[in-house]
Amino acid sequence: MIEPLVLLPGLMCDARLFRPQIEVLSRARPVTVAPISGGERIEEIASGMLDQLPHRFALVGQSMGGVVALELIRRAPERVSRLCLMSTDAQADTPHIAASREDLIIGAQGGRLEEIMRQLVGTDTLAPGPKRIPILNDLLTMANDLGAETFVRQMRALQRRPDQQGTLRRIKAPTLIMCGVHDTLTPVKRHSFMSDLIPEAELKVVENAGHLLTLEAPDAVNNALETWLNIPQRFD
Repeated sequence: MIEPLVLLPGLMCDARLFRPQIEVLSRARPVTVAPISGGERIEEIASGMLDQLPHRFALVGQSMGGVVALELIRRAPERVSRLCLMSTDAQADTPHIAASREDLIIGAQGGRLEEIMRQLVGTDTLAPGPKRIPILNDLLTMANDLGAETFVRQMRALQRRPDQQGTLRRIKAPTLIMCGVHDTLTPVKRHSFMSDLIPEAELKVVENAGHLLTLEAPDAVNNALETWLNIPQRFD
């Protein structure tokens, strides 16, 4: 039986973040993109999502979507057949980072959402080259479409997010950790740390990509996901 695939986009992103993956992977299996804007706590977002998702599914989370993915597998490990974490972090906000998000929230509420997004995910978080500006513009379009209220909810959820290092150690599903070489927002060393904590996890570092690797290096990401989707499931 072919597992459904669930994709969780990152901060202020929607299904457009995964367009290259949907085009390829939906040829062989059902693919769902689940929004991550349904609450001001990661636990609340994950709880509401579980009621809507298939009984058992493969799960990909990018950036904030990876944070939600870890909460899903913590709550319902028997439902996640395999896990892929991209451009994300399993650790909670430090008090300093949590406090710094207040200025971002105030700025977004004051009509400066695009400026705030450029602060958070600027060109320095993406790989250099001609695709950098168009991809950043795609992100800004998604953010503007989702709006300031969604930004505030997501910032609140990130401020309060739980530390998931213990969850990583308990994961038994085949796990792929992916990141871009040029990602300064969630750098390679954080992904290597997560990979070391998860039993038998595979770490894939993508060249010519940064934080938005699904759009920056779609062929490399698609190839890695297709290989991961063909790893035999574990039922222990």
